[in-house]
Amino acid sequence: MKNKTGKIEAHASLRFTKVNALLGLGGALSLTTGYWLLAQGSITAAPLLLVLGYVVLLPMAIIR
Repeated sequence: MKNKTGKIEAHASLRFTKVNALLGLGGALSLTTGYWLLAQGSITAAPLLLVLGYVVLLPMAIIR
């Protein structure tokens, strides 16, 4: 969009919604549970929760 002087302005519409908050909270919960299970010695559920948190939920909280 051009302003009166002819310069182009970009309008970034970043909104923080309930969906972002829920995805971020889910990611934090997944990471917390994953690290707790890792400390307990779990070698199957802990990595799955950590990957879910880092690769799926937290990026979705940022992107959405």
